[in-house]
Amino acid sequence: MNYNLSHLQQLESESIFVLREVAAQFEKPVLLFSGGKDSIVMTYLARKAFYPASIPFPLLHIDTGHNFQETLDFRDAFANQMEVKVIVRKVQDSINSGRAVEERQINGSRNVLQTITLLDAISEFSFDVALGGGRRDEEKARAKERFFSFRDEFGQWDPKNQRPEIWTLLNGKKRKGEHFRAFPLSNWTELDIWQYIAQENISIPSLYFAHARKVINRKGILLADSEFVSLQGEEKYEEMQVRFRTVGDMTCTGAVESKASTLAEIIYEIASARFTERGTRDDDKRSEAAMEDRKKEGYF
Repeated sequence: MNYNLSHLQQLESESIFVLREVAAQFEKPVLLFSGGKDSIVMTYLARKAFYPASIPFPLLHIDTGHNFQETLDFRDAFANQMEVKVIVRKVQDSINSGRAVEERQINGSRNVLQTITLLDAISEFSFDVALGGGRRDEEKARAKERFFSFRDEFGQWDPKNQRPEIWTLLNGKKRKGEHFRAFPLSNWTELDIWQYIAQENISIPSLYFAHARKVINRKGILLADSEFVSLQGEEKYEEMQVRFRTVGDMTCTGAVESKASTLAEIIYEIASARFTERGTRDDDKRSEAAMEDRKKEGYF
């Protein structure tokens, strides 16, 4: 019998260990679900971690109101497949109540407004840990996150005030009002995620596969045709063969030109890519520290 684990088996084992530690150390966890590949893989791993029992915490989707319809359709079908409850909280409700203010500039987005809705939902349900699909290879601010990442009573993150994680010792101790974020996929790469999806034959939204779509090229970002994006000046839509490497708000999530229509072709494309996964996200281009600034305020 061969006792050597492949690198995907090692990553899977590590993530399942973190998921079980979350269930053991916290009273009311929730899994943040965007409908993207990372939160899909994390939900799949959660089912493996606790099988044959059901996943012992709900999914939480923060709906900006500007989502791709393919993502929303997939969310509901996938939740049924995983037999897990989905809680949806909407940014539009935060705007209606005066808790959030819509951005009105040309590249206005609701992406940053999700933080308010997210923190309100964590408070509403008294969640003491929120599982996120962030990976350290995605972005430099996410590289600073620990498996268990502490948030203060205001939901804020201080990257200089994180607890050390020695070997496999994860410390979820907190005071009343504080909570944690947990990142079981921290050590995965984008390529690992795709290889695992192919290995396990996990369902993903059709957005990830190459398809014909009307887009505009706005400063190098290919934004999909939608009622949420207004044409400026001489901009016009053109039909291109594209797919998405990330799934988020339609106003800030760009596509990439691609012919990859199968998982094998996506894996080949990612392995030879010369630009980063989040290079198509307009929200990350607002400043050099855009992601870290959002995370300090309580973003995912």
